[in-house]
Amino acid sequence: MSVVTLSLIALVALLHAYFLVLEMFLWTRPLGMKVFRLTREKAESTKVLAANQGLYNGFLAAGLVWSIIGERRDVATFFLACVVVAGFYGAATVNKRIFVVQSVPALIALAALWFIG
Repeated sequence: MSVVTLSLIALVALLHAYFLVLEMFLWTRPLGMKVFRLTREKAESTKVLAANQGLYNGFLAAGLVWSIIGERRDVATFFLACVVVAGFYGAATVNKRIFVVQSVPALIALAALWFIG
């Protein structure tokens, strides 16, 4: 894989590691509540669900890191496709900006993976 492709995959992995931190550790803190536009009450009542969601984002990040370390195009394709699907679902069910933040970077990385190599 090219340096450009590996860098784009790494960017998506870092985004998902950041989402893990926000959802698992900062959900009820000022930054987490600001990013997700939550009230204190809503953050407290959903923190267990958010932590679970954060864990899944961590798995996505881990899979992308695995694809970089092993330079595995098949693994990168799988995990980037999972990110795209999750972003589409989040945009359809929660907020349209999830598509921009999550799916767009993964789609760019997928395009680089398949067209640049």
